[in-house]
Amino acid sequence: MGILYIVPTPVGNMEDMTLRAIRILKEADLVLAEDTRTSSVLLKHFDIKNHLQAHHKFNEHGTTLRVIEKLKAGQTVALISDAGTPGISDPGFYLAREAAKEGIVVQTLPGATACIPAIVSSGLPCDRFCFEGFLPQKKGRASHLESLKNETRTMIFYESPYRVLKTLQQFAEVFGEDRQVSCCREISKIHEESVRGTLAEVIQHFTEVDPKGEFVIVLAGKDPKVLKEELKEERRNRKQSKN
Repeated sequence: MGILYIVPTPVGNMEDMTLRAIRILKEADLVLAEDTRTSSVLLKHFDIKNHLQAHHKFNEHGTTLRVIEKLKAGQTVALISDAGTPGISDPGFYLAREAAKEGIVVQTLPGATACIPAIVSSGLPCDRFCFEGFLPQKKGRASHLESLKNETRTMIFYESPYRVLKTLQQFAEVFGEDRQVSCCREISKIHEESVRGTLAEVIQHFTEVDPKGEFVIVLAGKDPKVLKEELKEERRNRKQSKN
């Protein structure tokens, strides 16, 4: 059988492309791309002359079966997304799962992603964290945020510049205005910037400064000591109400 390679591509700076990623893309029999127009620019930059096929969230269920057949026939297939690591808030999970089910080797190359640089540079604890990606835009958004109210790990969210201020305001309502946050935008690009502070301070900043670029929001988790005290108080109240 062939091998399915999951290949990260730069989130901004082209110099973040690894030598191994370039080699795999040159050697692959087929390169699957989220957007062939975007990926053709990348391949041209690194002088990679290879066949591109569209593979995105709107067609992945239809194309996966044909790709699996190619892999079973011994072909090497490389999967890339527009930026970063496929499968992380991008197409890739479904194909990787189906290939693994068929006993096909799936290898993911280490490489560029937006969430790790954002949390490491945030100044917030990064020994334990949870990745939330993009929040639901409408249905289930409020309940999802409520489910994270007592999360003690640092949380990572992706957000567009058009919704970042609204999202921060919702965070303030659920987690409190004094919760620490870091908003990192345009990672690895010329205008990379991290805005850090309390939710109230960062909301004020983006009220005055128009948000631009793709954002990674890193939000501090709840203080475990505070959570412990709140749970104790809740148990005391329940006990008193029974009495």
